[in-house]
Amino acid sequence: MGKLDNKVAIVTGGSRGIGTAIALALADEGADVAISYVAAEDRAKAVVSDLEAKGVRAAAFRADQTDVTQATGLIHQVVEQFGKLDILVNNVGIGGGGRIDEVDPDEAAIERQLTANYRSPAAAIREALPLLPDDGRIISISSGVGMRAGFPGMAYYTATKSALEGFSRGVARDLAGRGVTVNVIQSGFIDTDANPADGPAAAVFLPTTSMGRYGRGEEIAAGVVFLASPEASYVTGAVLRIDGGYGA
Repeated sequence: MGKLDNKVAIVTGGSRGIGTAIALALADEGADVAISYVAAEDRAKAVVSDLEAKGVRAAAFRADQTDVTQATGLIHQVVEQFGKLDILVNNVGIGGGGRIDEVDPDEAAIERQLTANYRSPAAAIREALPLLPDDGRIISISSGVGMRAGFPGMAYYTATKSALEGFSRGVARDLAGRGVTVNVIQSGFIDTDANPADGPAAAVFLPTTSMGRYGRGEEIAAGVVFLASPEASYVTGAVLRIDGGYGA
């Protein structure tokens, strides 16, 4: 028996990296899992196969989180196919940004980042509220940069993650009476294809952590499983740092 038997979870951006690790960990505890992806359909299908091999139902849906309409539509697609929704994991995030004193900033890129990192998760949360049961779970993946920029050129990214964290704390207050918990994980530097531990950025990133290493997707996923589980029923409005001491 798993902690999440008979639960249905959505993991946005579940076709790679941290999202895949989260999806697999939820399935290990018995949850049926829907993942979203943008372009990597073959990779998404492979993740679905891995999830189904664990004995749970799984599906992948194309949904671009830089489009609020697609982000909210995903909620209804999943409920239509799976019959319900218990756990919403907002995992998609767009990093980077630019210095605030740039002469010609990429305004379109700034808007895409704001939408993917804040507007779409906020809209998805609102869309999911009438569908979640009274023991539902909402978990959003933020970044240690949401609390501490750490580097030049992170102002826009930091702003989007700080907005997501502040929104989540407010929603936690609003939904506490229903027993729906709303929490955030601040992720540190995680070894993924997009940011490998042996990549060129490691020399800059690692000295800013206390532990001096990159994290693994499974370490973020363990935090998600805890927050999604019955043991976390008294945890809401929390920002859980899994960042190797970046924020220490």
